[in-house]
Amino acid sequence: MTEHETKILAQLQKGLPVGPRPFCTLAETAGCTEKEALAIVQSFVRDGTIRKFGGFVNHYAAGFLANGMVVWDVSEERLEEIARRFSQYKNISHCYARPRSDAWPYRLYTMVHCRTREEVEKLAKEMAHKEGIANYKILFSTKEYKKVNRWLG
Repeated sequence: MTEHETKILAQLQKGLPVGPRPFCTLAETAGCTEKEALAIVQSFVRDGTIRKFGGFVNHYAAGFLANGMVVWDVSEERLEEIARRFSQYKNISHCYARPRSDAWPYRLYTMVHCRTREEVEKLAKEMAHKEGIANYKILFSTKEYKKVNRWLG
């Protein structure tokens, strides 16, 4: 790996700089041009060095203070169809399936972000009604854990 590549990868582990031209700032940190920085990041994506590249919104800073993991008891036959629809809601950041167990009948999980707990409850109730789902629970967040990306290089 070149010195520029190493510096860019190290910076990406911390996250892109916030600003109107994050790749320009990234390039300055690595000592190269913005065009070179973009080409390096694109090559990392192409060759699999970076498997996932996306942004995260700090929902607390945006005013979404109520977060509820809504777990849904959904049949296998309807799982993909409902997951596809639920994942289109603007208030849902995560939508995924987990194995069902005898002690825990919930198969589909959605992370719902709203301004208040009441809004989360109202949205979940509307979603359940629309899809005909009788059994669901809302598990509210009580603590925000810091998300950290680590590069083992």
